[in-house]
Amino acid sequence: MNVRYRVELSQTERAELTALVSGGKHAVRKLKRAQILLAADAGASDAEIARSVGVDGSTVYRTKRRFVLGNLEAALSEAPRPGASRKLSGKQEALLVATACSSPPAGRARWTLELLAGELVRLTAHASISRETVRRRLAENDLKPWRKDMWCIPQVDAEYVARMEDVLDLYAELPDQKRPVVCFDESPIQLIGEVRTPIPAKPGQLERYDCEYKRNGTANLFVFLDVHRPWRKVKVTASRAAVDFAACMRELTDVHFPKAERIRVILDNLSTHSAGALYQAFPAAEARRVLRRLEFHYVPKHASWLNMVEIEIGVLAAQCLDRRIASIEQLAAETAAWERQRNAAGARIKWMFTTEKARAKMGRAYPQPQGNSDQMQRVKTSVQSY
Repeated sequence: MNVRYRVELSQTERAELTALVSGGKHAVRKLKRAQILLAADAGASDAEIARSVGVDGSTVYRTKRRFVLGNLEAALSEAPRPGASRKLSGKQEALLVATACSSPPAGRARWTLELLAGELVRLTAHASISRETVRRRLAENDLKPWRKDMWCIPQVDAEYVARMEDVLDLYAELPDQKRPVVCFDESPIQLIGEVRTPIPAKPGQLERYDCEYKRNGTANLFVFLDVHRPWRKVKVTASRAAVDFAACMRELTDVHFPKAERIRVILDNLSTHSAGALYQAFPAAEARRVLRRLEFHYVPKHASWLNMVEIEIGVLAAQCLDRRIASIEQLAAETAAWERQRNAAGARIKWMFTTEKARAKMGRAYPQPQGNSDQMQRVKTSVQSY
């Protein structure tokens, strides 16, 4: 069959093929073609080559033919395969994309590949369109209509900027024992108990626990973090009502910072985070006494990332809470142990974002002054002259 195609390698070609076969990572097909050419050059028959290399006779024939009629590169490489023609025209693909981006049919929460294939059949003259055809076209356009993302984009207005820069300036201050800066937030946690006793790990076997579990209710963690020194406090409570918040604020003034003249507290906009919460929990005189030593600084709405304690809560969740904790007593003991270890290690949050960086990165989002430009210039001139 292949008498006409006799392989005779030059010394350079033989050295190149030998190096290809003996070392390096190459495609299997390319290695087999190199083995075919070396065997043919050595005088082996097609049947012997096919048996030793592990291919059929037609592969041996085509490889030798490409070498004789072309060159070594042509014999080793593979010509591109035309493949099947696309089942959808450009207009039909555009229709598919538009359909995938539209609302799903009544009674369905989202588009699926099957729904899209059926809808495209209805809208076009195709007898049928496979699920795989729809999947490939959607993948080319980076579309996944069965997935959704929830997002929250804050409105960067004057109030947002004012609160942001207020918090950033507090972070940038030098430490002051008389006027400490404390970040505060809370985090709910579910209490989960074991139905069966876990099996401890041993050499060659992981720790094993049952997929079933028992719900034992919920608890809440109030977390305090001193911005300028390595100190944090975790308080475990059964709830996070206004009276719980008020109790935390009184502990902050009377227990944790009894000698401070003024405690600046950074917190979010939760409804219980207010001066009124202390009047709900204590008599008016007591509430006023505590509030005289507190100064609340609120982060902007949808900007909890500005509260440094959010990072600390993430560390707590990863290092201590990533397991099943059955009772509020166990939770209190475990968080207290974590708190002691982290305070003893002198761990701190290294905050890098400053007011100057905020103005540089978010300058376009900053609101523009609305006053008359001439008036603004006169004010600026008068201030400079003063």
